Amino acid sequence: MKTDVQIAREFTSRPITEIADSLHIHDTDLLPYGKDIAKVSLDALSRPRTIKAPSKLILVSAITPTPAGEGKTTTSIGLAQAFTQLNESVCLALREPSLGPCMGVKGGACGGGYSQVMPLDRINLHFTGDFHAITAANNLLAAMVDNHLHFGNKLRLDTRKIMWRRVMDMNDRALRNIVSGLGGTGQGVTREGGFDITAASEIMAILCLSKDMSDLRVRIERILIGYDLDNTPVYAKQMDCVGAMMALLRDAMNPNLVQSFEGTPAFIHGGPFANIAHGCNSVVATKMAMHFAEWTITEAGFGADLGAEKFFDIKCRSTNLDPQAVVLVATIRALKMHGGVAKSDLAGEDIEAVTDGLANLEKHIENVQTLGKPPIVAVNKFATDSDAEIAAVRDKCAELGIEFAVSSHHADGGKGAIHLA
Repeated sequence: MKTDVQIAREFTSRPITEIADSLHIHDTDLLPYGKDIAKVSLDALSRPRTIKAPSKLILVSAITPTPAGEGKTTTSIGLAQAFTQLNESVCLALREPSLGPCMGVKGGACGGGYSQVMPLDRINLHFTGDFHAITAANNLLAAMVDNHLHFGNKLRLDTRKIMWRRVMDMNDRALRNIVSGLGGTGQGVTREGGFDITAASEIMAILCLSKDMSDLRVRIERILIGYDLDNTPVYAKQMDCVGAMMALLRDAMNPNLVQSFEGTPAFIHGGPFANIAHGCNSVVATKMAMHFAEWTITEAGFGADLGAEKFFDIKCRSTNLDPQAVVLVATIRALKMHGGVAKSDLAGEDIEAVTDGLANLEKHIENVQTLGKPPIVAVNKFATDSDAEIAAVRDKCAELGIEFAVSSHHADGGKGAIHLA
């Protein structure tokens, strides 16, 4: 099969204005970034909803991640494309990729095969600059803390208890722990610090949970930056830079509109990691997708025991979201790894390993049921999967009374996910 990049080169984009028109987004709310990307103003959420049917939200989660891959994003895109082929009103709401994984082992985060969001290269790299704006806002606060120390430390900050770190959207282990302020008395106060990746910034999590600009400001003001010499908390509001941070984040707060390989609308906005934050795209992007479409397909990072639980416990509780169902993605390859097979040996048929790996799937089914939602197991099909291996998963789901579908959206696009839809 062709690579993702080769497939992406076959793509012919529709003008982003056409994608916006398909959602009935008002012209005045569209902020174009070229021909195939646009931001959509938050003002769009205050306009009357044109879809008569109530909005329905589907969450895509997965079994415990493995190096073999499960394909939550690819499945989300394929499922949305299937809804489009069924002439349903649908919109995706996904996270933005981080440059760290993109330039590392994991690679990009735009889906795969014929279930990708486009333009692949721009989304995976700098996109509309949201990550850079978050980086700048985060590091402005860090600079203000060090500036405060340098000019007398009126708040009596304890340099040993400053918790606010700098960020950059790149993997660089040499910067994880550093000593800053070297170079003499004119270069600041020497102290220990370090860099995290931008997706792990508290600013990222805050932006993705904020309902509007006012909510964003309140949340930023409450950021704990450290403690003073009396062990009293010190907050960002006391640094007198929240207004400047808000200015840096003004455009980043607006969701980004793009399209899938088959022209399905997609809001891609925010990208907090699920192992550090809540692992979901922004609240405003999800709300916007639900405002303009009958069906919204979204995903949460890592497995159902992490991203999905945080989706329900944090995002849904804070915004009154209520998904209708949860798609639980698994691959035969990943189940084999959970059954003890090495990644290098996954190509051959091994029904026993698949059966052993089903314990992981069964636990994630239980996790989703604990959240009060009906799980639908979707096998993200690979060419190496045998009929007998797939049958083992189907039989287990039948035994548990769980809906099951095989989806070939990676190779076949939307038509490969019709059964799942």
